[in-house]
Amino acid sequence: MNEQVNLSRAERQRIQLQADILDAAFMEFSERGYHQTAISDIAKRVGIGHGTFYRHFENKRDILQHVISETMQKIMALLTGDNAPQAVHNIEEYRQQCERISEQLRTFARENPLTLKLLLLEATSIDNEMTHFVQNLMQMAGMMTANYLKHGVDLGFFRADLDCENTGHNIIGMITNGALRFLATPEDEDALKKYGISIIDLIIGGMKS
Repeated sequence: MNEQVNLSRAERQRIQLQADILDAAFMEFSERGYHQTAISDIAKRVGIGHGTFYRHFENKRDILQHVISETMQKIMALLTGDNAPQAVHNIEEYRQQCERISEQLRTFARENPLTLKLLLLEATSIDNEMTHFVQNLMQMAGMMTANYLKHGVDLGFFRADLDCENTGHNIIGMITNGALRFLATPEDEDALKKYGISIIDLIIGGMKS
């Protein structure tokens, strides 16, 4: 019984330390940049030795991989339930869905600016493998968006001749540009909201049947 209690406590401590290392890495990356940050900088901020760091992460790249994976899980969670492609039945419900997703993405951006910076500005400068990984994520996002559009075509509230695949990738391009604008002027929330509304207006105005 005591061993189980001790193991549970040890596991909680391990998870907390891993989170502390991630937080410290975020701060160092933000202040110094990914390439200028050394493992010693991260370890010093947490107050641990190099050996402890390497028991949790292989290197800086491993940390970034964790960040990207967690980011995708959080974004995917936004696209379930009422925000899933099959949840809407007409153009009015589609607009409402877009507005919900837009608001949730803005909230995510406000709460995770460093994550966006690492994903959009730092990751593709690390190596070819990471660049291809990010490109594949963008490709996947475009295909997921195409599923929303195809659902609209199938139900008849989007044009029958709509090129869902290429339009989906174009929409992701606009969303990515909005994220970059946010990173440039994070304090201007009104501008970001208006940008999101303009994307929705453009989508619906250009695609409705």
